[in-house]
Amino acid sequence: MATLQSIRSKGPLLVIVIGLALFAFIAGDAWKVLQPHQGRQDVGEVNGEKLSAQEYQKMVDEFSEVIKLTNGLNSLNEDQLTNVKDQVWNTYVTNQLIAGEAEKLGLTVTDKELQAVIDEGTNPLLMQTPFRNPQTGAFDKDMLKKFLVEYANLGSSQMPAQYVEYYQKLGNFWTFVEKTLRQSLLASKYQNLIAKSLISNPVAAEDAFKGRTEQSDLLLAGVPYASISDSTITVSDEEIKNLYNERKESYKQPVETRDIQYIDVHVVPSAEDRGAVLKEVTEFTDQLDKTTTDYASFVRSTGSTVNYTGVAINKTSLPQDVAARLDSASVNEVYGPYYNAGDDSYNTFKILAKTTAPDSIQFRQIQVMADTEARRTELADSIFNAIKGGANFAEVAKAYGQTGEATWVNAMSWEGAALDADNLKYIQTLINQPVNELKNLKVGQANLILQVMSKKAMKPKYDVAVIKCPVEFSKETYNDAYNKFSQFVAQNTTLEDMKKNAEEAGYTVIPRSDFTSDAHYVGNIHSTQEALRWIFNAKAGEVSPLYECGDNDHMIMVGVEAINKKGYVNINKVANMLRNEIIRNKKAEQLMGQMKDFNSLAQIKEMKDAVSDSVKHVTFNAPAYISVTHASEPAISAYASKTDVEKVSAPIKGNAGVYMIQVYAKDKGSEEFDAKKEESALSSMSSAYANQCISELREKGKVTDQRYLYF
Repeated sequence: MATLQSIRSKGPLLVIVIGLALFAFIAGDAWKVLQPHQGRQDVGEVNGEKLSAQEYQKMVDEFSEVIKLTNGLNSLNEDQLTNVKDQVWNTYVTNQLIAGEAEKLGLTVTDKELQAVIDEGTNPLLMQTPFRNPQTGAFDKDMLKKFLVEYANLGSSQMPAQYVEYYQKLGNFWTFVEKTLRQSLLASKYQNLIAKSLISNPVAAEDAFKGRTEQSDLLLAGVPYASISDSTITVSDEEIKNLYNERKESYKQPVETRDIQYIDVHVVPSAEDRGAVLKEVTEFTDQLDKTTTDYASFVRSTGSTVNYTGVAINKTSLPQDVAARLDSASVNEVYGPYYNAGDDSYNTFKILAKTTAPDSIQFRQIQVMADTEARRTELADSIFNAIKGGANFAEVAKAYGQTGEATWVNAMSWEGAALDADNLKYIQTLINQPVNELKNLKVGQANLILQVMSKKAMKPKYDVAVIKCPVEFSKETYNDAYNKFSQFVAQNTTLEDMKKNAEEAGYTVIPRSDFTSDAHYVGNIHSTQEALRWIFNAKAGEVSPLYECGDNDHMIMVGVEAINKKGYVNINKVANMLRNEIIRNKKAEQLMGQMKDFNSLAQIKEMKDAVSDSVKHVTFNAPAYISVTHASEPAISAYASKTDVEKVSAPIKGNAGVYMIQVYAKDKGSEEFDAKKEESALSSMSSAYANQCISELREKGKVTDQRYLYF
């Protein structure tokens, strides 16, 4: 109990680094026990091992619970849940790939290694758990051990039900952390093995030092490629094919994609809808002016998106449009109705009180519970009278399995939140109770012996009843839009018809190339899973039925223009890019041919459309930016590092033109060469290659993602 109280007193708990935390949660064997079921449906495959929809859903559900627990959420919205699904899948794939490679290499993480990390207590994940020393903030293994002992004895304890539930959640969380540590250690071992295989040396270190510190100041002259018309350059299909074959490996497509065209109909309020909302808010304004009690019920009845809590709050906790107008209204005066374009709403509000209240409150408490209300009241009165008579608060708290230590709470934790009657009563007591005064407060099924220790940051606060009504479309408006679009869909059953007739009907066809099944949304519109499934089951040229989607405010139809199979990208999709590169190369050859006998920048300046510039502090490691051609030119940086002072370079083929440079000054800088430091930096850079290896493993790991079929 003591451990639980120590943990619970720290405010919002269990805020963890999700990226780190994902590793063990998914890959541990405990999550992969197959339950007997019929009709197995697989959402994916990694290196021949299939993942069923049931297993994947379990991972998503359990990680969703972790997210909700660690962030104090009751539920996840669609975007959050989609993010969880992707994190679960990506981590599953990564863990499977690493586990396969680790098994080949004989890499493991032993229980002793895991325990050593826990005993050391410096791992970033441990630092984010609630098992931390309240004074230092450091991970406290003794606090953890005490909790684990109490958790193990949970079945024989007489804890209240709410404590038992919290212990179970915290126990599940620690299991999660343990698995996470084990898997992150295995991943770290594998990545370190890759990184250590890349050895730096003194020669590379010196070269890296020079590339970073030696600077050149130079003059340049050149002719931009734009000075030569593209129409004067001929490019044959054979040339495009040859360049494609030369670059083919860079055009690998790891998954099958679709080229689609779609129409998105976004239903918006009509002028009549807006007038109806304004009329309603005007009526609410009159009623608000006459209301003198139970503002919470009245505001709730209006459908306002801003809760009324009965607690005076900071301006910053109110909507910006309301906060900006507070000083224009007096107490008990109604301000409104007015329109706010920021959130497309009509608004009115009434200031009930202006006061000064603390932003931070320090308090301590003893929670009193018993099996009957009479016994609880008797026990609470006994504790209250004992402390009021001089008994030590902390000692009494310890006698009832609690720490009784003081903790700070900030107004941000309740301002703007929906408060039930008990929470409102509790918060109002904290705000209004004099410092050091003792209070026996009945809240729900418990009594709290409460003492406010200190109050800080006294600020102006406002008790405001706000009615904010967003402008929304009516059922009639939606039906009109639906009927019109439904007729269009019925009359245009091919992709060509859809594209040909859309504009006349008032719709816009939106193209999307290389659309993948893991995109989750069509056109970034919520709830388009059905349309996504259709896209990846349709044939080229087909058009979908009408799908209602979004937040009940969108309708779409989709046409599949092309199916791009896994493998190499079709040459026709990159032909224009290749043609432009060939044109640029031919222009470069032409210009370099004209400059082949030049030995001064003056000769280039005499050419048609020539440009010139001076550039300072050019290093080998950083591409030189040439302002006259608006381009970064790595080739100039390389030539500058090898060109002697006062010498003129040969013609340089750049990204935006052909140049010649003349270096007029070089500076080696004041930094002294430190071989060990440079070698260490090179070694650190090898860690990036270790991360790249994971991407390469994924490419070769026969990864199949079919989640779109079920989720």
